[in-house]
Amino acid sequence: MPEITWDDFEKVEIRVGTIVDIQDFPEAKKPAYKLWIDLGELGVKKSSAQITDLYSKGDPLLRQVLCVTNFHPRQIANFSSEILTTGFYSDDGSVVLAVPERDIPNGTQLA
Repeated sequence: MPEITWDDFEKVEIRVGTIVDIQDFPEAKKPAYKLWIDLGELGVKKSSAQITDLYSKGDPLLRQVLCVTNFHPRQIANFSSEILTTGFYSDDGSVVLAVPERDIPNGTQLA
């Protein structure tokens, strides 16, 4: 990966939100769920997440996750993904959600 500057990093807005709804996403090319995430003052935003390997549909519900909130929406099949739900690839290629250590208010920005 190319090295970035502090100014580059400051452009990325990462906030915490709570997953409030999950739906199957059979139209996606790769297995994914449609997520609705409550970001406090930013409202509820939609995200497509390829987390079906490790999470059944109810597992991540009401879990707080870290999201990039200042991307342009991305059209994935018939769904507009407004934010990026973050995670880490494990050795087998499955995605592990990035979560805060403790509950904090929805919409709180990463410091």
